[in-house]
Amino acid sequence: MPVGFSPEEMQRIDAVVEKRRRVRQGEALYNNGDDFTALYAIRSGFFKTCVTSNDGREQVTGFQMAGEVIGMDGIVNDNHNCSAVALEDAEVCVMPFTMIEEMSRDLPALQRHVHKIMSREIVRENGVMLLLGNMRAEERLAAFLLNLVQRLHARGLSQSELVLRMSRDEIGSYLGLKLETVSRSFSKFSEEGIIEVRQRYVKILAPDALKKIFNPQTYV
Repeated sequence: MPVGFSPEEMQRIDAVVEKRRRVRQGEALYNNGDDFTALYAIRSGFFKTCVTSNDGREQVTGFQMAGEVIGMDGIVNDNHNCSAVALEDAEVCVMPFTMIEEMSRDLPALQRHVHKIMSREIVRENGVMLLLGNMRAEERLAAFLLNLVQRLHARGLSQSELVLRMSRDEIGSYLGLKLETVSRSFSKFSEEGIIEVRQRYVKILAPDALKKIFNPQTYV
């Protein structure tokens, strides 16, 4: 939340959080086609958003972590156009959207903050389109790792170490790459001393080398 609210205003904002909801690993917070009623602030855990094609194939559209808000895909048509699935046991704060709309009319700072969150998602999606349209496999993976550690570091976590909550298959789905290509790129980065990999643990040993593979300013 933005700073500058009075204690009374903060109490009103706190009241928007209707309840906390626990979501176990592998469970869906919401599914494609569900009615849109709320936004969800992730308190702990990791999620993936995904859609399923007519032939049953899953396409991962994003990964979300603690401190981020999900559910905005439902605003436009009043129903969700993707599913949000927990990659590990997670907890979210449920924020009914009607209450957010009503309060935003009285608190312009809150409205601006909600708009910034939405704008950030648009910019991120544009970055993904650039990623999928113009980059080689190694560039895509470098961009993915840089983006992930940047987001984790903004939440007070390590800038060089992370545990991948998603599988390599899910990374490949998100980046538009085959599983074998993702594994080969991880191996190459490891052999060149750019990263250290132990199963899902990744340590970035040479961040400058990773940045040379991809220019981080073009991806948010």
